[in-house]
Amino acid sequence: MQGMRHTPASVLVPGGLVLLGAATLAWNTFSLLPAGMSLLDIVDPREDETRQILLHYTLLPRMFVAVMAGAALGLAGSILQRVLRNPLAEPATLGVSGGAYLALTIATLWFPDLAAAAPEWVAFAGTGCALAAVLGLAWRNGLAPATVTLAGMIISLYCGAASSILMLFNHDFLTGIYLWGAGYLDQQDWSGVVFLEPRLAIVGLAAIVVLRPLSLLALGDANVRSLGLNLRGFRLVALTIAAALIAVVTAAIGVIGFIGLAAPALARTCGARRMSAEVLWSTVLGALLLFGTDQCVQALPVTYRIFPTGAVTALMAAPLMLVLAPKLKSIVVPIASAGAAAGRIDKTLPALALAVVGLAILFMLSIHVGRGLSGWYLASGIADRDLIALRLTRSAAAFCGGAMLAVAGAVLQRMTGNPLGSPEALGVSSGAMLGVIAITLSATTVARPLQIGAATMGAGIVLLAIMMLARKGGYQGHRLLLIGITLSSISGFVMTVVMAAQDPRLEQLLAWMSGSTYAVQPSEAMVAAIILAMGLIVTWSLRRWLEILPLGADAARNLGAPMRPATLTLLSFSATMTAAATILVGPLSFAGLMGPHLARLAGFRRAVAHACASALIGGAILLIAEWAGRNLIFPYQIPAGLLATVVGGPFLLVLIGKHS
Repeated sequence: MQGMRHTPASVLVPGGLVLLGAATLAWNTFSLLPAGMSLLDIVDPREDETRQILLHYTLLPRMFVAVMAGAALGLAGSILQRVLRNPLAEPATLGVSGGAYLALTIATLWFPDLAAAAPEWVAFAGTGCALAAVLGLAWRNGLAPATVTLAGMIISLYCGAASSILMLFNHDFLTGIYLWGAGYLDQQDWSGVVFLEPRLAIVGLAAIVVLRPLSLLALGDANVRSLGLNLRGFRLVALTIAAALIAVVTAAIGVIGFIGLAAPALARTCGARRMSAEVLWSTVLGALLLFGTDQCVQALPVTYRIFPTGAVTALMAAPLMLVLAPKLKSIVVPIASAGAAAGRIDKTLPALALAVVGLAILFMLSIHVGRGLSGWYLASGIADRDLIALRLTRSAAAFCGGAMLAVAGAVLQRMTGNPLGSPEALGVSSGAMLGVIAITLSATTVARPLQIGAATMGAGIVLLAIMMLARKGGYQGHRLLLIGITLSSISGFVMTVVMAAQDPRLEQLLAWMSGSTYAVQPSEAMVAAIILAMGLIVTWSLRRWLEILPLGADAARNLGAPMRPATLTLLSFSATMTAAATILVGPLSFAGLMGPHLARLAGFRRAVAHACASALIGGAILLIAEWAGRNLIFPYQIPAGLLATVVGGPFLLVLIGKHS
C-alpha cells in the first residue's frame, strides 16, 4: 500500500490480528450454533426459533459495535497524536471520557431520573463541558499542542479524582456506573449499532476532509502558516472531530482505554509514513484490536462477565506494544512544556528560601490547627502531645511523598522532553499497586510490613522489565514512557476485575490507592525524609545532564553527554523516587505531573532550582490536601491523593490560562 514501508512487522501485526479475530469469531460462532444451524440463520432468524433470535440480537450487534468503536478510537488517537505532536496522546488526553464519566456519576446520585432516561445525552453533556474547558484555556495561546495537552490532562485527572471521591462515599449506588465505565460491550438489540452508525459516519467523513492539512503539521508552525493555513482554526476543527469520535463511543459503550494509544503506535511501527496511511491503518488496527479482544472475552467460560472488554483490551494489546517497543516511532522532536511562556527567576536562592519559610508555616498550621468533636481548635501542650505526633507523621509523609514524586516528574520531563512525562506514566507505581493487590487478595491479614514488601517487589519487577524492554531502543524517552504506560495497563485491568467482581476486600485497596497517609508509621516518615534529602543531592550531582538533555539527543551528544548511561541513570533515579513515594502513601497522580509544571510557571528554569522548587510545590500540594482531607468533612476523611487533584487542578488551570 502507498505510504507503507513493507517490513516483516507491517505484515505480521495486521495479519496476526486478522487471524486472531477470524479464529476467535469462528470459535465463538460455531460453539454457540446448535446442530443444523448456519450463519445465515443468525443473520435472518426465524420468528419461532428462540436461539436464532437471541444470537441475532446479541452476537451480531456486539460484533458491529466492537468494530465501529475500535475504528473510531484508533482514528481519534491518530488525529490527536498528530495535532498535539505527542506519541503519548490518546482519548484520555483531552479529558472528554473523564467528563462523561463524572457527568453520569453526578446525574446518578442527584438526578437519577435523567440518568436513567437519557444516559447518552448526559455523557454528551459531560464531554462537551470537558472539551470546552480545554479549548477555553488554550485558546489565547492559539491552541498550542503543549497547552492543550496539559489542560486536557488536568481536566482528565480532575474528573477522575472527583468521580473517585464520589465512588468512595457512594460505592453501592454507583456500581452500575463503574461497570459502564469499564467498557462492557454487551448488546441486547441493535440500538447500539443504530446509535453509532450515523454519528460515526458523519464525523468520519469530516476526518477525511482534514487529512491533507493534518499532514502539513509535520512541517512546523511557521511553514504551515506560510502555506496559508489558519493553525488555531484548524486545530480547533481537528480537536473537535477527535473529541466527537471519543464522545460518541463513550456515550454508547463506556470508556475503552488503550486503543487510541496503541493503534497509531502500531501503525507507525508497521511502516506507515504518510498521514493518510497512518490514519487508515490506525483505524483498521483499532477495529481489529477491539474486535479481536471482545471475541476472546466471549470465548471465555460463562464467568467472562467479570472481565470487561475495555479493560481486557489493554491486557491483550500490551504484549504487542512490548514486543514492538524497540521499533516504536516518535512523531516529531520533543516539545517544550507549556510553561515556556513564563518568566524566569534570576535569584533562585532567595525565592527558594522564601518558599521554605512558607512551607514551615504550612507545617505548623497542619500540625496544630484542626477539627475535633467540639469544632475547630488549636492543639498545643502536653495534653495534645499524641495528637500532634500523629499529625506530624501524616503531614511529613504527605509532604515527602508529594516532593519525591515531583522530583521524579521533573527529571522525567527533562529527560524525555515530554510534558506528559510523570511518575505514573513510568509504570513503577502500577507495579507497586499490583504487588499490594496480590498480597491483599492472597493473604488472610495484611500487615503494614507485608504491604511494603509486596509494593517494593512489584515496583522492582516493573523497573527491571522497563530496562530490559527499552534497552534495544537506547532508552529513548518516548519509548520509555510508552512501555511504562503499557505495563500500567496491566494493573488497570487487574483493578477493574477486582472492582467488577465486587470483592469484599475492595475498600481496603481503595483507601491505599487513593493516596492516603492513614497507616504511615513515624519510622516510615523518617526514612522518607532521608530518601528525599538524598534524592535532592543526587539531582544536584546530575545537574549537567538535566540541563543538556532537554536540548535534544543530537545537541546532547554534541555537548559530550553519554546518552545511554545518562538516560539509564536518570530513569533509575526517577523510578527509585517514585517507588519510595508509592510505597509510603500509595499511587498518587497529581503532584508528580503538575509539581514540575507549576515550578516552571513560577519561573524556575535551571535544573537544580527547578527540581528543588518542584519538590517544595509537590510536597506543599499533598501537605495541604492531607490537612484539608482530614478536616473538611470531619469526622470523615478524604484521601490526600484524590483531594490534591480536585483542589490543585483548578489552581493550575488558572495559572496556565494566565500564562497562555
